[in-house]
Amino acid sequence: MHASLPLAGFTVVSLEQAVAAPLATRTLADLGARVIKIERTVIGDFAREYDHVVHGTGAHFVWLNRGKESLAVDVKTAEGQDVVRRLIARADVFVQNLAPGAAARLGLDSAALRAGHPKLVAIDLSGYGSGGPREQRKAYDMLVQAEAGLIGITGTPETPVKTGIPTSDIASGMYCAQAALAALLRRERTGEGATIEVSMLEATVEWMGYALYSQMYSGRQPARMGLSHASIAPYDAYPTRDGQMLIGVQNDSGWRTLATEVLDAPRLAEDPRFATNVLRVANRAACDSAVAAETVKWSTVDLDERLAAAGIPAAQVKQVADVVADPQLQARGRWRKVETEHATVDALLPPVTFADVEARMGDVPALGSHTRSLLAEAGVDVQDFLRRGIAFAP
Repeated sequence: MHASLPLAGFTVVSLEQAVAAPLATRTLADLGARVIKIERTVIGDFAREYDHVVHGTGAHFVWLNRGKESLAVDVKTAEGQDVVRRLIARADVFVQNLAPGAAARLGLDSAALRAGHPKLVAIDLSGYGSGGPREQRKAYDMLVQAEAGLIGITGTPETPVKTGIPTSDIASGMYCAQAALAALLRRERTGEGATIEVSMLEATVEWMGYALYSQMYSGRQPARMGLSHASIAPYDAYPTRDGQMLIGVQNDSGWRTLATEVLDAPRLAEDPRFATNVLRVANRAACDSAVAAETVKWSTVDLDERLAAAGIPAAQVKQVADVVADPQLQARGRWRKVETEHATVDALLPPVTFADVEARMGDVPALGSHTRSLLAEAGVDVQDFLRRGIAFAP
């Protein structure tokens, strides 16, 4: 018997834009939920217009919105709000990440929705959470990374940088999906819905992890270390004849193996300055210099093979093109085809792999591609809504 996806039969309505909430609901769609995405009638989710690099569709939008139904309706009108409420009345989960206060002004805040639908799981995803001095501030990913201290510990000693991916958006989106799953599990046991807040700031501060505790209990700001590590050595990128290798040695036996079996430099294993990790960290510059003087003797491929054979943690620094063609992803069959409004494109399976059922890799919707069917489902006059511009369908 073919297994069903975990969220088959559940419906999610999302008033969403950009990255955080769309990532959360795409995760639920991959797991089998029906996701109804509410978009503006003219341009929809503004992530559609970040770029048009995927055969005319935005890369962010393709990444975040497969498997959803798009309803383009003007939620600033009473009629549009009524349609959304009718759909929510039949849904299990509602997610919104509008600007602070916007959902309440539309009558679509969690308190109002759950008053008439107590079994609903209502999730508000915002930059800073309700209350507090930054409640009303705009919360783009880079700004939240800065507020959370992530930029303060990322980069080189000379130059702070943000991460190359939208870490705060991703963190909060994943916690949002996790919260929805937990709330649905509780509802199955108790029949009780939930009102949930997820803050981008709090999600990112949680991911600060050891750096936060280090600061609190040492009183010292964790240094920006580039590719290095404050507590481990050798741990950095080291030159080869034709490039570089990342090497991370986390214990003393690994250091001796690196020195003797990989680098053919037993004198390094015997050097008292490098006998323990504490000593290697204290003598980091000398240790890094000594390792670099040996790694540069090999090509990147040869050194990579030697490190792998010896069991030393190491990696080549890949460019994105290398990842697209990565043999590990290819060997595990991680790519699938999905449809967009313009073309068939490749999409990566989500990282959670069930042994008995594959994630649903649905199509990426055009703006308003499900407007007619969803208006009909809500029981309103479809042609009247379209004629009056309350809704849009292609």
